[in-house]
Amino acid sequence: MKYSLGPLLYFWPKSDVETFYQKAVSSDADIVYLGETVCSKRREVRPADWMNLGRELAAGGKQVVLSTMALLEAPSEVKVMQTYIDNGEFIVEANDVSAIQLAHEKGIPFVAGPALNLYNAQALQVMLKKGMTRWCMPVELSREWLRKLLKEAETIGIRDQFEVEVFSYGNLPLAYSARCFSARAENRPKDKCETCCINYPQGLEVKSQEGQSVFTLNGIQTQSGYCYDLSADMASMEGLVDVVRISPQSGATLDVLAGFKHGESGFAPKSHFCNGYWHSIEGMATQR
Repeated sequence: MKYSLGPLLYFWPKSDVETFYQKAVSSDADIVYLGETVCSKRREVRPADWMNLGRELAAGGKQVVLSTMALLEAPSEVKVMQTYIDNGEFIVEANDVSAIQLAHEKGIPFVAGPALNLYNAQALQVMLKKGMTRWCMPVELSREWLRKLLKEAETIGIRDQFEVEVFSYGNLPLAYSARCFSARAENRPKDKCETCCINYPQGLEVKSQEGQSVFTLNGIQTQSGYCYDLSADMASMEGLVDVVRISPQSGATLDVLAGFKHGESGFAPKSHFCNGYWHSIEGMATQR
C-alpha cells in the first residue's frame, strides 16, 4: 500500500507552503499532489512555483501529481488548467470533466480526483479509455460500495488497469459553490474578498445552535466539521485500496502520514473525528 499527500485545500502564505513541501521531500509520502484546487484568486503560489516544488519532490523520490481545480468559472482558470496539463513533466489529477478532455486530447495520463462523480465500474471503464491510471473514490462512498464496485470491475475485466485511492484523513471536501463563504463570513463581496481565507489556515468552523461542529468553510468549498480519520480502519482496506490519501491540515500532517504508514491510529481529536462514510452510516458518525 502506498501513501499520498493530497493537494493543499487551504490558503497558506507562500513561505508556509514552501516550508511544508520542503519537509515533505524527506517524508514517508510516496505520492505528493500539488496545485490550487479551490480558488484561482489564491495566487501566493503560482504555477511556476508549484513546478519548482514538484521538481524538488521528484528529486527526492516522490511521484508528483499536479491537481486541477474542481470548479472552473472563467476562461483564465481554464488557461491555468491547460498550463498544468501541458507541463511536460508530471501527470495530473483531474477534478473537473474539462480537465479529463484536455488530458485525453494531449495523451496525458491522469488521476480521477474525488470531486468527480464516478460511482460504478462502467463509469471507470469510460475514464480508462480517456487515460485514467488511478481513481480517488468520492469521499461519501463506503467500503461496501467500493467492494461491490471492484467486483463489477473484475467482471468486466478492468480491475487490474487502475489504482484505487481513498481519502483517509482530513476535513472532507463535501461541496463547491460559486459563492465564497469565507468572504461572506466577513461581510465581504466575493469580488472584493481580499483573499481573507488566508486568515483561516484550517478553515472557518461552523457550529450548530447546540454547539456541534457541523461544517468547515474554506472559500467556495464546504468541508466536514469533523476530521475524517480512517487510521483505525486500515485493516479493512487490505485487498481493496492501493493508495491512502492524507489531506494537509497543518505542518503536523507529515507526522500523521508517518503514523498511518507505521500502523498507528487515533490522530484526530477524539471529540472532532468521524469515519461514518467508510462504514455506510451517516458521515458525522464514528464507528470504532
